[in-house]
Amino acid sequence: MSDGAAATRTSATALLVAVLLVAANMRPTITSVGPLIPQIGVDTGLSPAALGVLAAVPLLAWGLVSPFAHALTRRFGMARTVLWALVLLTAGTLVRSFPGPTLSLWLGTILIGGALAVVNVLMPAFIKRDFVRVPLVMALYTALLGGVGALASGVAVPVSQVGAPDAPAGWRFALVVIGCALLPFAIAAWAWTTRGTDALHRSVATERSADPDAPPPVTRTAIWRDPLAWQVAGYMGLQSASFYMLVTWLATFSTSVGRSDVVAGIDVMVYQIFALVGSLSVPLLLRGRGARVAPAALPLLGIAGTVGLLAVPDGIDAWVAAIGLYSGASLGMSLTLIAQRARDHDASAALSGMAQAVGYFIAASGPVLFGSLHAASGGWILPFALLVAVMVGQGVVGAYAGRDRFVLDRR
Repeated sequence: MSDGAAATRTSATALLVAVLLVAANMRPTITSVGPLIPQIGVDTGLSPAALGVLAAVPLLAWGLVSPFAHALTRRFGMARTVLWALVLLTAGTLVRSFPGPTLSLWLGTILIGGALAVVNVLMPAFIKRDFVRVPLVMALYTALLGGVGALASGVAVPVSQVGAPDAPAGWRFALVVIGCALLPFAIAAWAWTTRGTDALHRSVATERSADPDAPPPVTRTAIWRDPLAWQVAGYMGLQSASFYMLVTWLATFSTSVGRSDVVAGIDVMVYQIFALVGSLSVPLLLRGRGARVAPAALPLLGIAGTVGLLAVPDGIDAWVAAIGLYSGASLGMSLTLIAQRARDHDASAALSGMAQAVGYFIAASGPVLFGSLHAASGGWILPFALLVAVMVGQGVVGAYAGRDRFVLDRR
């Protein structure tokens, strides 16, 4: 191997490590909240409906901010925009855990949501731009995203109980420790490995723009008129709604069937560990005819697990594993569709912004409606019926989004 080839390989490996470190910071600030909801409610006096809104705030922020991420990359560059979003994520995590009035809790959560929105949108486009094996890298990215999120759910309650039995550290301590544990490493690795990449790709784009046969740049509104983009957005939204309903309320359901707070947190962790396995399965699902069928078929596994939770709660371990596999594979499928349904990274960034804006507005309603139905009915039949309906809708939309087409193509 020549020195140049070795240097290129080392650079690509370092860039992959940076991407995976970013992935490791994409869920802990969110998934650590669900198991701590009982503590947050007792300490702040927030009602179950208000706690559902708190869980939905990041999703609303994702919906509001996502459409602007594409414009930010054109002004500041993709790598630099992601870097500053990671810095903002750190600030939001610290603000959320400030002691005192609940204002800091809400403000920090909003900052976290805005920062994650930008990174959520840009990472699929970045992977499409800078890597050759997009499905594989996307699967690794999604798996680590889910895996560290799972770990955050599992350790949230134990970390909050650190200290003397009569004076535990509390939920604020747990949220800041879990949220900030890996952020400095991600910021440093991203800043180092992506330096100069924006300038390089900008020069390439300038050369391409001079080519009369090159496709025109994606306009701000064109993606919003594309039917395929709306199908991808619907798929993203419905799978996200089911994920955030489960990650927010699964621990509460577990305690309602007799499991302790710690075991309930572990249930959420196990759910996300199996989601990691599901994420890694996406490249296999996309082989051959599976690429056409998988988006529509995946929700069947989630429906089986959801019905099992309600009908036979004693088998919660098996049902959690099933819905975890469904959730992880669905998220990986959504992000892969964003990359694969666009012909270049510019179109992918536009599709990502549009799909995640629409998708997370849909997703934001999930935890709120789920919690409201649980509070109104005093049971779990209505909220789980909502969850099944969402999964059915995802399967229907997946039948259309799975077709081998590209956004912004003339049809």
